[in-house]
Amino acid sequence: MEFLTDLLKFMKERKKWWLTPVIIVLLLIGILIVIGGGSAIAPFIYTLF
Repeated sequence: MEFLTDLLKFMKERKKWWLTPVIIVLLLIGILIVIGGGSAIAPFIYTLF
């Protein structure tokens, strides 16, 4: 959690708000990979890519 607070402080101080959509997209892709790795939904997720 400390990493996230440091990241938010960095974005606030340096006015790097354009990083927010990039981070959100990377998190969503990571969540899809974790969910798709070991579940019954995996074949349907892999067809998206």
